[in-house]
Amino acid sequence: MAEPIYADDAAIISIGERFADLSLPKAEWTHAAHFAACIWLLHCRTDLHAERDMPGMIRRYNEATGGVNSDDAGYHETITQASIRATRAHLTSAPQPMTLQQIHAGLMKGPCGRKDWLLDYWSRANLMSRPARREWVDPDRAPLPF
Repeated sequence: MAEPIYADDAAIISIGERFADLSLPKAEWTHAAHFAACIWLLHCRTDLHAERDMPGMIRRYNEATGGVNSDDAGYHETITQASIRATRAHLTSAPQPMTLQQIHAGLMKGPCGRKDWLLDYWSRANLMSRPARREWVDPDRAPLPF
């Protein structure tokens, strides 16, 4: 198991809750925090549908922390949806019982722990294109394994 980034389940829940209520400092909105928030949403907020609700949550969070959502910055649909798919697949395949911390550590130990993990499936030009930022664009290098 990877060395945990977060001390315990409470830390992951805190990331998710503070992301959702827009109180998470922008400096804490890291690559690992994106996945922690997704784990929280999928595991703790079953009243929400991640694929539908996380995009709006990210857009609101970006704006609340001084960011923009444009054709060149901020929210990115393909990255978000691919990350949700990866997190959902990891949650489904993780041995039970596991803590949220263990689930997050395992996800970060694998390919998703690399900030450039999506470049295994998309060319940089395709992934960083305006169409991919606006809507789902299928991978052009290899199919997603989940």
